[in-house]
Amino acid sequence: MPYRIEASAVDAPVCILLVTSRDTKRWVIPKGNVGAGQSPHAAAAEEAEEEAGVRGAVSKKPLGSYCYGKRLANGDWVVIDVDVFPLVVDKEMAKWKEQGQRERKWFSLDEAASAVEEPDLRGLILSFGKQLQSGKHGR
Repeated sequence: MPYRIEASAVDAPVCILLVTSRDTKRWVIPKGNVGAGQSPHAAAAEEAEEEAGVRGAVSKKPLGSYCYGKRLANGDWVVIDVDVFPLVVDKEMAKWKEQGQRERKWFSLDEAASAVEEPDLRGLILSFGKQLQSGKHGR
């Protein structure tokens, strides 16, 4: 879950970067599969770069997880469990791998929570600001 902090104050606003999904164009966080020999947090950072065109320091500890339903090419539905790793953005690229397939947009925490459809992801987004303020994910 790519994020940035708008200023250096302790109570500075936090923004979340969401991208559109390729098929339904709904707002989501960058996500994908973990490759062989790859750590989950490294996979999360790689997906953020490919899908959203951002780089930064990623937490090795997940913020939490959520599930969503995905329709496969053959029409079947599967439930996907996603671990969410915060990534503080320090570089936003002008060009990236999936630029022509997705839109990216920065949202406040409340706006991001309202934009996503998955209730558990909404909860993770809303709790993230509290965790930052308590120092659990650092700045």
